Amino acid sequence: QSCLSRQQLLAAIRQMQQLLKGQETRFSEGLRAVRSRLSTIHASLAKATPELPAASCPALRAPEDGRKFGTKYLVDHEVHFACDPGFQLLGSSTRMCQANGSWTGQEPRCAEISECSSSPCQNGGTCLEGLKHFKCLCPPQWTGTTCQYQAQTAPPTWSVTDDLAFSRQPRCAQIAQTQQCSCDPGFHMSGTASNGICQDLNECEVYQQEGGPRLCAHACVNIPGSFRCSCPTGYVLLGDGKSCEDIDECSLSQDNCTSGTTCINTGGGFQCITPQCPPAAGNVSYVKTSTFQCERNPCPMESRSCHQAPKTISFHYLSLPSKLQTPAPLFRMATAAAPGRPGPDSLRFGIAGGNNRGHFVVQRSDRHTGELLLVQSLQGPRTIHVDVDMAEYLDRVFQTKHLSKITLFVSAYEF
Repeated sequence: QSCLSRQQLLAAIRQMQQLLKGQETRFSEGLRAVRSRLSTIHASLAKATPELPAASCPALRAPEDGRKFGTKYLVDHEVHFACDPGFQLLGSSTRMCQANGSWTGQEPRCAEISECSSSPCQNGGTCLEGLKHFKCLCPPQWTGTTCQYQAQTAPPTWSVTDDLAFSRQPRCAQIAQTQQCSCDPGFHMSGTASNGICQDLNECEVYQQEGGPRLCAHACVNIPGSFRCSCPTGYVLLGDGKSCEDIDECSLSQDNCTSGTTCINTGGGFQCITPQCPPAAGNVSYVKTSTFQCERNPCPMESRSCHQAPKTISFHYLSLPSKLQTPAPLFRMATAAAPGRPGPDSLRFGIAGGNNRGHFVVQRSDRHTGELLLVQSLQGPRTIHVDVDMAEYLDRVFQTKHLSKITLFVSAYEF
């Protein structure tokens, strides 16, 4: 029995060994299959992975008063810049996008070209700057656009020759066997060294060229060796010698308005006004409560037309310079609730009448305020009327209306 058991045990061991060997073979085959599968997956993933997009750089803008050429901001792409006529490019005219996402060069900008920066005036001439042009003031014995020629007998076009006050003898001295002549400031040498004459430089003409600097706000008067500015009637010259300021005839009691009228100062003058309430019409009538305001008399309960008429009419007078830059705010209307009464919860503003209405718009500046804007410039002298109304609503129900009658006195001048 013992011998039989030993044989059975050996057989079982051999059986187990074969089983284990088979398991090991299958495991090795499975491992090789897994490795092969992983290799296949890696290969397919490597093929399927798309190429990363090329790096790009931040967008570039055209410089002010200039232009930009090029709309792609990828690596190795270039963008070019140029300035408008009358401007020069400072910075880089070409910038290239680098792999690190930054641009080469410096940010470009366009600077106005200074005609005098290149020192065009020769032989000690003084350069006068203008818009896209220059003029040389030449020293004695030199003439020409850049003082490149010896002075000739013909006087310059901007000299005054027909008045003796505008001509002077030059100051001459003998220096090293050579006669040297010079003129006072504000005068220009005309003629040759032997018969030269100092003639006045007309500064008003020199600076009057198109685009040149403006010497005076109004009028330039040439005087021997210099100039002076003048202002129109009704204006006074300020301390800077060139600006004009309106004279307020009303506050200085320089007006001739009669009793019962009110003086309104205007550019260069004044107006005598007498605001009048509109005449009674039907159930609507007004009473004057102050110099510049009328109030509607109480309405009959059944008169809808009376309730729809403006409750108040106010008069306003504004003085404007000619060619005022637009848009320009001119006038504001606002509402205020009476004590103990709820105020309106909404307002409506509009232009109710007047001449030249197309020059104006009314816009809401906040919940309880409307603003009259000038949107088209006005050329003076002229008088413009515009009426602005403000309607009050409570719970979408009309309550009342206020009318502002505005008169604009537009000056003949831009100051």
